[in-house]
Amino acid sequence: MIGLINIAAALVLAPLVPGIINRTKAKFAGRKGAPLLQNYYDIIKLLRKGAVISWSATWISKIGPAISLVAVMISLSLLPLGGGASFLSFSGDLILFAYLLGVARFFVVLSALDAGSSFEGMGASRDVMFSALAEPTLMISLLTLARVSDSFSLSGIYSGLASSWGGHGMAIFLAAVVLFIVLLAENSRIPIDDPNTHLELTMIHEVMVLDLGGPDLAFITYGAALKLWIFSSLFGGVIFPSSSSSCALSLLSSISIIFITAIAVGVVESTMARLKMMRVPQLLSGAASVAMLAFLISFLLG
Repeated sequence: MIGLINIAAALVLAPLVPGIINRTKAKFAGRKGAPLLQNYYDIIKLLRKGAVISWSATWISKIGPAISLVAVMISLSLLPLGGGASFLSFSGDLILFAYLLGVARFFVVLSALDAGSSFEGMGASRDVMFSALAEPTLMISLLTLARVSDSFSLSGIYSGLASSWGGHGMAIFLAAVVLFIVLLAENSRIPIDDPNTHLELTMIHEVMVLDLGGPDLAFITYGAALKLWIFSSLFGGVIFPSSSSSCALSLLSSISIIFITAIAVGVVESTMARLKMMRVPQLLSGAASVAMLAFLISFLLG
């Protein structure tokens, strides 16, 4: 039952996360900012429009955004929240979880290439290059958490972290730092990418969806919000593992931590400049090194 509540909470509340980030950035800039529910309005507006697809595009452009959204939704069923078990939980589910997110990215990239625009192809190549560094880093971090919690399932990992901080605090802290960097990279946030930029020399994710509109763009926008929810939940669950015996209290505290993580992302984006494109691989390579260090420490300590 708690697994279904987790999925329902994510499906309903996920569009709030980008709204909280944007409001935080607006506060830092001294602006009123867009309404907190602006993402909901945008998605509803796009769903009411008709789809416009390039004459040179194939069936891949028609189904790519929908498959990407479905893959992210399925990954939600593996995500634990509030210390309880996820809707689907089995040994090794963290590998399926990472691959489902990879499938979602693959079909967005495929749709961008299918449009036949060199501009979108440029964004797709950048996205693939950075994901080649971010995905192994994510896997090493999850394997570190699996090592310290002695479980190979996401539900087992996050339910066992509260008791693991005492003996493996350093390894868990380093894994959390890496997960936050991966959160920024996988969700195209500053300093990796800027979701508000429209400069052709710097765009990554936004350039891949320039030709999309109507329901297809709504699927991509909603899927991006769900992905942001997922990574915020992964990071928040490591920093503040739930230890309450009350399911309702644990769920409420976990959702609050996700929103606090969104505020932290907004603070980072308000206080940092975007990195030069050539510096991004260095940042992600450094994160991978820290992830490997955390993995080695987990062996040394235990």
